[in-house]
Amino acid sequence: MTVNAVPSRGTGRKVLLTLLVGLGMMLAGLTGAVAGGMAVYLAVGSAGVTSAPVLPAPQAQVIPASIDINTAVTQAAAEVGPAVVTIVNHLPPQASFFGQPAEATAMGSGVILSSEGYIVTNNHVVDGAESLEVILADGTHIPAQLIGVDPFADLAVVKVDGAMPAVAVWGNSDTLEPGEAVIAIGSPLGDFQNTVTVGVISATGRSIDTGSGYQMEGLIQTDAAINHGNSGGPLVNLAGQVVGINTLVVRGSSFNQAVAEGLGFAIASNTARAVVDQLVANGYVSHPYLGIRWQAITPETSSGQGYPVEYGALLNEVEPGGPAAEAGLRAGDILTDVNGQAIDANNPFINLLFKHQPGEVVTLGVLRAQEQIQVQVTLTERPRA
Repeated sequence: MTVNAVPSRGTGRKVLLTLLVGLGMMLAGLTGAVAGGMAVYLAVGSAGVTSAPVLPAPQAQVIPASIDINTAVTQAAAEVGPAVVTIVNHLPPQASFFGQPAEATAMGSGVILSSEGYIVTNNHVVDGAESLEVILADGTHIPAQLIGVDPFADLAVVKVDGAMPAVAVWGNSDTLEPGEAVIAIGSPLGDFQNTVTVGVISATGRSIDTGSGYQMEGLIQTDAAINHGNSGGPLVNLAGQVVGINTLVVRGSSFNQAVAEGLGFAIASNTARAVVDQLVANGYVSHPYLGIRWQAITPETSSGQGYPVEYGALLNEVEPGGPAAEAGLRAGDILTDVNGQAIDANNPFINLLFKHQPGEVVTLGVLRAQEQIQVQVTLTERPRA
């Protein structure tokens, strides 16, 4: 993917200092809260796109050398706010306390990124929908069509018809620096539409273990308040550009009782745009496929089950006629590396696999009956449900 944005840090250290001083008092009271949804790993290239991207390319970020922080925030919010929407997910009716079907809905946020009506949100916002509805910033309700989802990316695209009130533009997330001011816009709790919160980029390139055998990588960490209902809304820089898609917050650790505040995370815009382009062009994202059922080996499971390695992927089943079977892999094999990169705590198997595209030949390190061998496999495209 080609990105033609101008680095935001080009305005120099004086700008950053000016922004931080102005933000000092403002940010003292901001904290995070719970946001819904499952974090997912993103490592998607441009393979599979069969037509030119529909959504506009990122724009160069231009911030004046001397700027009032309040003016910058209000101007960016005014520019992007009309493009932020509330997404209503009408779920299948649920049995009520009295046994009667009751309407069930879930709500999240999204952002209009095309004059044709394409709206980006999180997959978990639209998951399981019987129908979708979009509420514009002015309160107008419009039926929405689901264009495509990528559960691994936790991203989705929906589309509405008619004239768009505004269209947000992509920014270049690769130029973000810790301390840079950002704005989160969305509908916390589904009721407070177009809420604006302000914070800074706390860090970039963060990874979070999803607990499902893979990590979410390349995340933007921010202390801008993100709550349940903000999922799918934009993280915006002071130039009024979308630099991230808000996806979750972390409230604490399962290993202790400490409660964390101000730990919000967003999918980087450059990663999100690569996924969204494929969803708009094809309705799906092309992922590599091996044709196996597997379980992750960790130091804990290795100790309990007596596996010969601390990290790896144990093959429970190999699909007949699939890529793995064609390459000679068998149930009981343990995958230890992909193209020479070891599977470990920082590099789960699925993360390593998703760095490759359908059609590529990869070399897998395999432990079979105490013998370490190498097997070459030609990846195919993951079947779509």
